[in-house]
Amino acid sequence: MGQHAQQLVGAVEELLGRPVPLRVRAWDGSQAGPAGAPTVVLRNRRALRRLLWAPGELGLARAYVSGDLEVAPDTDLYEVLAAVTAFAEDPAAPRPRIGPRDCLGAPGRRLLAAALRLGAVGPNPAPPAEEVHHRRGRAHSRRRDRAAISHHYDVGNDFYRLVLGPSMVYSCAYWEPAAKSLEDAQAAKLDLICRKLGLRPGMRLLDVGCGWGSLVLHAARHHGVRAVGVSISTEQVALARQRVAEAGLADRIEIRLQDYREVPDGPFDAVSSVGMAEHVGSAQYLVYARHLHDLLAPGGRLLNHQIARRPLPPGEAYRLSPFIDRYVFPDGELSPVGTTVSRLEEAGFEVRDVEALREHYGRTLREWVANLEANWPEAVALAGRGRARVWRLYMAASAVSFEQNHIGINQVLAVRPTPAGASGLPPTRPQWLAGAAEQHRPGDARDTDLGDRPSVR
Repeated sequence: MGQHAQQLVGAVEELLGRPVPLRVRAWDGSQAGPAGAPTVVLRNRRALRRLLWAPGELGLARAYVSGDLEVAPDTDLYEVLAAVTAFAEDPAAPRPRIGPRDCLGAPGRRLLAAALRLGAVGPNPAPPAEEVHHRRGRAHSRRRDRAAISHHYDVGNDFYRLVLGPSMVYSCAYWEPAAKSLEDAQAAKLDLICRKLGLRPGMRLLDVGCGWGSLVLHAARHHGVRAVGVSISTEQVALARQRVAEAGLADRIEIRLQDYREVPDGPFDAVSSVGMAEHVGSAQYLVYARHLHDLLAPGGRLLNHQIARRPLPPGEAYRLSPFIDRYVFPDGELSPVGTTVSRLEEAGFEVRDVEALREHYGRTLREWVANLEANWPEAVALAGRGRARVWRLYMAASAVSFEQNHIGINQVLAVRPTPAGASGLPPTRPQWLAGAAEQHRPGDARDTDLGDRPSVR
């Protein structure tokens, strides 16, 4: 039996200064690494070449998406991701850099010598076709945002139906004790949003980044609103319009292929933004917040549902995940929840409630991964093997990140106060969650409460 794995693992451990967290099986059948550890398989020399040319997350992602690197059949992908994350985030461990310039010392030269012996040194392999290469235009310009959204959301509605299930909701579910399935939890999340917004019959709702229309359908059916949903994904808009027509709600719901910055016809009684603000970008976030503020009537509410990253140490610059940026959400950016709250307040909102749903998203993502794996042959037929592998890796890795508190997700409820400062919310949280009919009227009695007045349109 060959000894490729032993040579490789030994050289890597010398470079890193500590044992690797995985067991490695090389293309010659040899194995090395801790016994009982999660096992990955290098199927060919090209897998190693990808790692040499792009050490770290990007090289691993390219090797996995291309199929050059596999998870062993007896190994759980979550175990691999958890082990790698714990290894990378261990604060007590040495943290050597492993870029090309940093590999010129003795350990780096020995790693290169091992790669030469293994026949793995050669030209940089072309990235998988699923990687975003050329981006045109200024970041977060309308043209470039459309291209980024198309990359992620125009994969195919049938593919998303396999992953998301019948609800077609692509955001964190709400796992109430009574929820017995993903569908139950997604319905609970949609209703939670509607209750937080205080929706009543006749109100006018704007859903920014409406996806396949699930929230506006729920709001119209169960809360009697008239709704406008906007998205810049052509495939989402096509299916959302079809679902609205099939539900017989075309007279109460309008779905538009439209950027949120192009919505001209406020005011609305309520605005929802679910899983959309991550695409806005930090440089544009205040523009986003101000535009939504302007679209709301005084006393109107905004529900902003958004993934958040942990704050960085002072002086450390935020860097986009190369895998997420090139394969999943091009130009996507995460901000700490405190930054989101600050920008909303700068735009004129009063933030009234923040609810963290981090554990809910970990469970949701595991459900989506299970759906994908249960329908793997059909998913590959619909989107291609590389794209299916991208989605499996990104959703599983995201589940681990939420579970380990590397990222979070929050629903922020904000209001546009009336000129006299009235919020229109009942005095206690249980009241407005229950949709209490009796509304609190602070200050001037001439201020009309949102829950008691007719729609602005």
